[in-house]
Amino acid sequence: MTFKPRIWYPIAAALSILNLVGAGFAVGQAEPGHAAIHVVLGLAFGLWAQRLRQGPAPNDVQTRLDALEDEMSLLRPELSEMQERLDFAERLLAQGPESHRVGPQR
Repeated sequence: MTFKPRIWYPIAAALSILNLVGAGFAVGQAEPGHAAIHVVLGLAFGLWAQRLRQGPAPNDVQTRLDALEDEMSLLRPELSEMQERLDFAERLLAQGPESHRVGPQR
């Protein structure tokens, strides 16, 4: 399973907002320690959401590009084999149905 920033960005933003709202409630209850924890969590989730919005780092893009190139080099031989099989099947079908009969001939 791969990490998808498009899915996680709204989650991080929502967690940031919820923690800041929670900080407001904690201040209203006169609990400064509890409020401080919510503020720290809200800022952390906000920074994470901002980082997710920026996209992948340049070296990550290069790593993914290299992985795609490796996968393509593995797929090329498979594609050529499939093309050869397709050509063979087309040649067989072009010969006509009489040449494909198996069994006793009368």
